[in-house]
Amino acid sequence: MKAAIFKEYGGCEKLEYTDFELPKINYNEVLIEVKACALNHLDLWIRQGLRGSALKLPHILGNDIAGIVKKVDKITNNFKIGDEVVISPGISCGNCQFCLQGKDSYCRSYEIIGAMNYHGGYAEYVKVPIQNVLPFNFNLSFEEVASLPLVFLTAWNMLTTKGKIKMGETILIYGAGSGVGSAAIQIAKMHGLNVISTVGNNEKIQKAKDLGADEIINHNTDNLREKIKEFTNKQGVDIVFDHIGEKTWENSIKCLKVGGRMVTCGATTGPQGITDIRYIYSKQLSILGSYMASKNELIEVLKFVQLNKLKPVVDTILPLQKASQAHKLMEERKHFGKIVLTP
Repeated sequence: MKAAIFKEYGGCEKLEYTDFELPKINYNEVLIEVKACALNHLDLWIRQGLRGSALKLPHILGNDIAGIVKKVDKITNNFKIGDEVVISPGISCGNCQFCLQGKDSYCRSYEIIGAMNYHGGYAEYVKVPIQNVLPFNFNLSFEEVASLPLVFLTAWNMLTTKGKIKMGETILIYGAGSGVGSAAIQIAKMHGLNVISTVGNNEKIQKAKDLGADEIINHNTDNLREKIKEFTNKQGVDIVFDHIGEKTWENSIKCLKVGGRMVTCGATTGPQGITDIRYIYSKQLSILGSYMASKNELIEVLKFVQLNKLKPVVDTILPLQKASQAHKLMEERKHFGKIVLTP
């Protein structure tokens, strides 16, 4: 089969479109013919060698996968060849106390397809555990379906499970044009929140408003904290949705109102955030961490997708052989929504 692989860590040029061995499925696994695979920032970090994990190289990236069942093991009867499916990206043991409580991402053996031991979807075929395969029957393209899993389940967990958002609250969501930001705006609006979001250029403002953002801040030209004061009558926001990390950390804390909370899931700009502890205790703030989510949460998200209350946002579709170009496009941060590869 054809795949986009990397044999050593480094820049976009390290991605190579080449022949690769067709995966052989084992017990309780399914072979998927990949129709679309969406990019995530996680792909960039892994390719650059920034995650600190010792991957066995060469490696195939890609967490967000939609495709068709090509082969199943002899005892699997949940799916048949030809079924259209989407893949839940998180793999857990299924037996520990956390898995039995439905907290998949708390599992000590938790891993993400395409990020650790399992090869991902930058290929014509991928093998995955049967428990990670979900059917879909809504009227979306494979490219749109592949744009759903990781960012929507992450945003859902951050806002509903961890953040416990409530109707009427005001939220600051960074990066309206990012996959997770565009998902968060929709989820927040669906729950009746007032949404303030940020963009990097004025061309993205209308797109953010079309998703439901009530107020927009250009983080390159506007003073973020002054704008938050303006939009909230100097009260601050109830909740901050932060996936940026070091660059936004201090502002995130200082933009919160008394009793506010920040939910964080990533450190795109670096892991070292400045924290004035006095703000935390004097304003009685909460800082909540979120890492992925459970398959059940993804199933919940897909229900709202089927009801047309949530929708994937696709910016660019490229053929798999242009994977390095896709990575470069993501690094430039000019896109709005997901970048998707098709074999």
